[in-house]
Amino acid sequence: MTTPTDDRRDLLTVIAYMKAAPGKEAELKAALEALIEPTSKEPGYVNYDLHQGIEDPGTFIFYENWESPEHLDAHLATTHLVHFAGIMGDLLDENGLTINRVRRIA
Repeated sequence: MTTPTDDRRDLLTVIAYMKAAPGKEAELKAALEALIEPTSKEPGYVNYDLHQGIEDPGTFIFYENWESPEHLDAHLATTHLVHFAGIMGDLLDENGLTINRVRRIA
């Protein structure tokens, strides 16, 4: 089993964590799934994998890899991400969205 960073430690990895507001789990899941297809066509895209919590199905995590920080910045400015940013306040719990930019070291 391989991951994108096995051979590409220079990739920018992003882990985005969010939890649905009570009763908004299905709506948040649908909104997140709608981001995948357009994101896969963006320059610098490597992977954009959506995960859902097993113990807590209201928890969602994106595991992403980008060619560069500039490609990630461009992604965050796309129409689909700007739209999601506009609706996420109604879908997420009080902790909102947490984005961690990391590099694989081992």
